[in-house]
Amino acid sequence: MQTISRNPNATDDTKPWYAHRWPWLLMLGPFLVVVAGTYTGWLAFSRQDALVVGDYYKQGQAINQDLRRDRAATRLGLSFDARYDVATGRLSGKLLGFGVPVAGKINIHLAHATQADKDLTLAAQLNQRGEFSVALPMLERTRWQVVIEGERRDWRLNGTWQWPLQQAVEIQADMPAAG
Repeated sequence: MQTISRNPNATDDTKPWYAHRWPWLLMLGPFLVVVAGTYTGWLAFSRQDALVVGDYYKQGQAINQDLRRDRAATRLGLSFDARYDVATGRLSGKLLGFGVPVAGKINIHLAHATQADKDLTLAAQLNQRGEFSVALPMLERTRWQVVIEGERRDWRLNGTWQWPLQQAVEIQADMPAAG
């Protein structure tokens, strides 16, 4: 009779597939993709899309209206200078039109670069010299979008302010072309 001897170095292929490590390692990649896709889907559906606009036509019309307000500021030759004093918590400055003080009320809108809930709107009264001073809470260190507009919203100045790298903000309307 013939005896079969087993080689002690040979692998045992009689184990079921789940007892081997290679099928599990091969399945790990697709499993991680499914987990990452599920997490990405959850993020997409649980967060609000702040930059998506539903009515693009109305947005386009609003942009044209803003451009008219920018041109009105240019015709008036407006320039805005302001400085933020951290110690007193006040924003003080001046609004001039062709170097002449402007009187009346203005609205100053400070828009946070990335978080709309941190936007600030300040109403300021200009005196006879075109100067104003308004309370302003502590600003976050970021780049602010600054929009200054008249009380009737008939003109607009806009610019950026990198607080605290820039201690003051200066915005001038574009100078009209000579023609």
